[in-house]
Amino acid sequence: MENLFDPNLLGTFALLVGLELVLGIDNILVISIITGRLPRQEQSIARISGLGLALLLRVSMLFGVTWLQKMSSPILASLSVHDLVLLAGGLFLLYKAAKEMHHVVELSSDPANSEKIALTFSSAVTQIVALDAVFSLDSVVTAVGLSENMLVIVGAVVVSFALVLIFAKPIANFVLSNPTLKILALAFLLCIGVTLCMEAFHHEIPKPYLYLPMAFALAVELVQLRYDYNRKRREV
Repeated sequence: MENLFDPNLLGTFALLVGLELVLGIDNILVISIITGRLPRQEQSIARISGLGLALLLRVSMLFGVTWLQKMSSPILASLSVHDLVLLAGGLFLLYKAAKEMHHVVELSSDPANSEKIALTFSSAVTQIVALDAVFSLDSVVTAVGLSENMLVIVGAVVVSFALVLIFAKPIANFVLSNPTLKILALAFLLCIGVTLCMEAFHHEIPKPYLYLPMAFALAVELVQLRYDYNRKRREV
């Protein structure tokens, strides 16, 4: 137990939590879009169920890291199992984000213009788990490379999961209640889908090149929302 308070282990733990939270941003956006197609009374249950199953899957992947490391061997042309999973996840993300953006722009996702919800509970949970698995592939391999202490690695995954679970609902509600933010989130998912497809073909994109423009666009949109709020309040 004394080793758990070693500064190096604590630093690694903090680094792993930060790594998982960066991935958690992608997960929250995906969860927001997927659960937004469910009846309101099922959204929280689907969110918790999907994340809970995704957590179990991620921990299982941690203990199966030897198998994960073998996934880098080519099985189809120059593509490995790892690459094929990234490609499938990227293509699905592109399809899902483009489809949802069409619904938003054409107002077909508006309850007033829609007679039924186009997604079942089981389908939503399955999509959350599957996409979390795609996002977690690289983080699992990186985590095991950073530390051999499985207690530290699993602890970081659990802590980051708890933080994502806490913030997922308010962020999802905020995104879904602001159509422009939802479109921006879908645009982010399109970028992530393209990135996953490129990584499948071994074309790495530095993460700062992806996340910094996203952060800037989000900051601009938040300023615009604040401006609209103040303008409407003065007009009342």
